[in-house]
Amino acid sequence: MSEPMTGTFRVGLVQMRTGRDVERNVADAGSLIREAARQGAQYVQTPEITTLMEMDRARLFAAVRPEEGNAAIARFRALAHELDIWLHVGSMAILLANGKIANRSFLISPAGEIEARCDKIHMFDVKLPGGESYRESKNYAAGDAAVVAELPWGTLGLTVCYDLRFPHLYRALAKAGADFLAIPSAFTRQTGEAHWHVLMRARAIENGCFVFAAAQAGKHESGRETYGHSLIVSPWGEVIAEAGSDAGVMVADVKPADVEAARQRIPSLQHDRPFQVVRASAMRAKAAS
Repeated sequence: MSEPMTGTFRVGLVQMRTGRDVERNVADAGSLIREAARQGAQYVQTPEITTLMEMDRARLFAAVRPEEGNAAIARFRALAHELDIWLHVGSMAILLANGKIANRSFLISPAGEIEARCDKIHMFDVKLPGGESYRESKNYAAGDAAVVAELPWGTLGLTVCYDLRFPHLYRALAKAGADFLAIPSAFTRQTGEAHWHVLMRARAIENGCFVFAAAQAGKHESGRETYGHSLIVSPWGEVIAEAGSDAGVMVADVKPADVEAARQRIPSLQHDRPFQVVRASAMRAKAAS
């Protein structure tokens, strides 16, 4: 942080069970965003793939649209302006000119302007025990930029879901000034039960940042099952608020000054040092020569 901040602001996380119908998903998201704003949220985040949860390639490409002229984006921009909130659409599938899809976050200001875009960097290409498998890189193009954006209360670092497992990304965002880490997600039930809480808390603790993570939850029309448990985590690693496994809204007040307080207690961001990885065998050979 460039200077100490005082006061609080209210964060709203929208937890969804996104289906195959884009129009219905946008309408559902809109209703939940309105509810978060009604509860006083000034920054509202939706989960990864807010507008479409689709695993079938043909259905996916038939439903996605480019960013330009995208009706869902227009509706979200209008909603942010109407409600006078910072609206963070966790991600949407955006059709690219190269025939692939971007998994893209949009941060929209209260004026309805797109203030930041961030494409998911790391592709979820895994085969889980029990036969569950995913290969995002087949359809999606990986992003190549870590993005920070200014909010009235501090600096937000934008990431998406599987990015969570790459701690060097969050270190880079913190070094670039991030006070808050956004990790909108659609974690599988299996991986969520095993790793969701510990990884979210670790990213907060390591970097002295708040973590805001809106999630997908439940059994989806496409057959996928997601974990839910949207989280707001403090820079000290405390879970400030947690949702369950159903769609809904969660709000909590956040004190930006807690970032500086945590970093003063454990100033690890100031203690990073360059180093190299060497093999012991090479060190022994060098010593013997």
